[in-house]
Amino acid sequence: MTPHRPDREVAIVAFAQSDHRRRTDDLSEVEMVMPVLHEVLRQTGLKTSDIGFTCSGSSDYLAGRAFSFTMALDGVGAWPPISESHVETDGAWALYEAWVKLLTGEADTALVYSYGKSSPGSVRDVLTRQLDPYYLAPLWPDSVALAALQAQALVDAGATDEPALAAIAARSREDATANPHAQLPGARPHGEYVVQPLRTGDCPPIGDGAAAVILAAGDRARELCARPAWIRGMDHRIEAHSLGVRDLTDSPSTRLAAERAGAFEAPVDTAELHAPFTSQEVILRRALDLDESVRVNPSGGALAANPVMATGLIRLGEAAARIHRGDSDRALAHATSGPCLQQNLVAVLEGDSDA
Repeated sequence: MTPHRPDREVAIVAFAQSDHRRRTDDLSEVEMVMPVLHEVLRQTGLKTSDIGFTCSGSSDYLAGRAFSFTMALDGVGAWPPISESHVETDGAWALYEAWVKLLTGEADTALVYSYGKSSPGSVRDVLTRQLDPYYLAPLWPDSVALAALQAQALVDAGATDEPALAAIAARSREDATANPHAQLPGARPHGEYVVQPLRTGDCPPIGDGAAAVILAAGDRARELCARPAWIRGMDHRIEAHSLGVRDLTDSPSTRLAAERAGAFEAPVDTAELHAPFTSQEVILRRALDLDESVRVNPSGGALAANPVMATGLIRLGEAAARIHRGDSDRALAHATSGPCLQQNLVAVLEGDSDA
């Protein structure tokens, strides 16, 4: 399959995120988002009035009230009127919308942000609302139980075992010691079973956080960033809604999105994978054909910090930040939404050659 080639160069030129915490009872969504927005604008020297398009990602189900995202706009500043949009999902899809907007030439810069507060309620139960409303949702299978079903299928297929999953958890959280924003950095006990075969260490932390990126096109990107992270391709695909008709040990939608994004055209040196459970990293590595030469989740990934609705955007931001610093030349970023890797987005990011 021939990858889609963007006609216009667009790059991530700045990335900021909050310190991810188990609870932020002392902060509203606006108060949580505003410092992140100020930081990402400071990195570029831009003002809100310089932004051509703004797009956010969040979930009213987490907030527990309808149109909660309109309140967060107070943190952006919507007067004078701005060009703005919102997606009811992870901010990675807001970035996709903003990328398309810049590709059309309707804007040269875009601000993308997302946030999530999982602490007020039971996120395991809230996420059941993503399920098929007729057959699955009435049974209330929570997100960890479904992930355990997927993990057991992998174990039964001989694709992994519990010691291998524990090693993924240990590596991820050890890598997170270098990430000042991580919620769970450093070695820790793998813990007791939550739902067999998943133990505490195989599961993501529950917490609150926010993230933001700025996109810019062409020469504007070069003006704003010394080494832009150019988006060479991006695509997202979805599996069948019914879990019963899927092979839970594979992720064909991730593989197809990667093909369309051009991920297999040349090797990548870094991959930021949105794998909230250790077993899902196994599936994604296989779908994306990532060998041991690729640095996977050097930030610690979702196992170290998982602010629901911002985690996918953070994967794109972390991959871009490594390019900005010169730690990576060609990186892959992945985001997911829904049960058992139902929806998947893949982006390929590159830095300019030093030659």
